[in-house]
Amino acid sequence: MVGKFRINTFDRGVITRSMASARTAKPSSARHETGTGTPKHMAMPLGWQNYFGFVCTPRHATYTNAQREQAFTVSFPTATQLVETSLTASPRFVDGSKPATSILSVVPARHVAGPLVEGAYLQLECELDRVIEGFGENGLIVGRIVAAYAAPDALRDLENEADASLRAMPPIAYIHPDRFIAVTETLSFPFPEQMRR
Repeated sequence: MVGKFRINTFDRGVITRSMASARTAKPSSARHETGTGTPKHMAMPLGWQNYFGFVCTPRHATYTNAQREQAFTVSFPTATQLVETSLTASPRFVDGSKPATSILSVVPARHVAGPLVEGAYLQLECELDRVIEGFGENGLIVGRIVAAYAAPDALRDLENEADASLRAMPPIAYIHPDRFIAVTETLSFPFPEQMRR
């Protein structure tokens, strides 16, 4: 167990069944202090296998830490954790310290170097696969998911109504430029008949 989460060997279904909103992920990598990263709103599963990525600038410690450690973690905060996780994006002091990170409860990852936000509804441990540069000043950090953890309330039963899971543990989504929403209701997407991934 990691916090209140049950451990899963990676299964793509953990992300699908958790109703994860990748728009508010919080990638982190190990550091000599607390190891907490900053929230990223351009984060997403990549393809149908076990890859996850996020966009970041080399000016951020998360970028260089992921390269140095060859790993990173991702935590999807609950709506009640949004203030604390957002404060971790505050600038460091001249001495390099970041007091805002002390308010966030973290637990160590088990398979890679880095912390996981305790109580987050979905947590991923990733080994660095590659960094793709060339998106202006940004790069795409790509990891291979080696472990995934989900809060039981966040997992939806694919046989039952999705909105019941949403009400129990609503994912949050970022709305540019400065808004967020806790998703508590969905509608069926009008896929064409016979559509395949």
